[in-house]
Amino acid sequence: MNRFKASKFRHTEARLPRREAWISGIRAGSVTSCGNHVKASCHWIAFNAEAPGVLGIVPLECEDGGKRIISQLCCHSDVVTDFDFSPFEQLLLATGSADETVKVWRLPESGQNFPDGAGLTLGPGGAPVDTLQFHPTADAVLACGAGKRVTVWDLGQQQPLTVLDSHGDQLQSLTWKRDGRLLGTSCKDKKLRIFDPRAGPAASQSVPGHDNNKDSRLLWMGSSDCLISVGFNQMREREVKLWDTRRLSGATLTMALDTSPG
Repeated sequence: MNRFKASKFRHTEARLPRREAWISGIRAGSVTSCGNHVKASCHWIAFNAEAPGVLGIVPLECEDGGKRIISQLCCHSDVVTDFDFSPFEQLLLATGSADETVKVWRLPESGQNFPDGAGLTLGPGGAPVDTLQFHPTADAVLACGAGKRVTVWDLGQQQPLTVLDSHGDQLQSLTWKRDGRLLGTSCKDKKLRIFDPRAGPAASQSVPGHDNNKDSRLLWMGSSDCLISVGFNQMREREVKLWDTRRLSGATLTMALDTSPG
């Protein structure tokens, strides 16, 4: 009996959609930041535009087979470093910027005018906002990373729920576990940290991550106890590491991808 199970993806291949379904003619910016450069909700696609502080907004669906219109949302006085759609309200968009503020925007339904101003502004907070992410299971809760600090905000009350202990260097990414119980971060001090924000501001676990302090990204694998991090080793090779929070003394698996020229 063959002891190796055949993969169900063995004979799969990618299929390009028809050209009519493509979204073309987008002039995206080349912003350098630790955050996301494109995000989508059930209604809109948002991306960094060429002009600093501006996001391009494109409808996800095209009405009556017409051409998609690219709109601009003038968000901040400086570069937009990260943005995220609410998982509860698909028209709610949070943006963070190098101008040290976080703004929350209510985008219109298709065919309506875009807002002239944000519905809510948080900050300035004393440092550029590097990364942000909505809580996956609690409405109107947003985690923001600025400098060495992570603040979890209650947007309804416009008050911080908690401020996590300071990191050793600039924050590079943060990620909520899908059930919302834990928050993971990666930092320029080459450490990965796990927080339980409800229990207290201190990290419940900490472990050395990647050997190089170039940009890193940490992601939870759904609701499991495992995370994936992407970073660089001392030879400037890009690598992926798999972590199990039940045994966080070291990576479960490490795989090199390519070499960074810079």
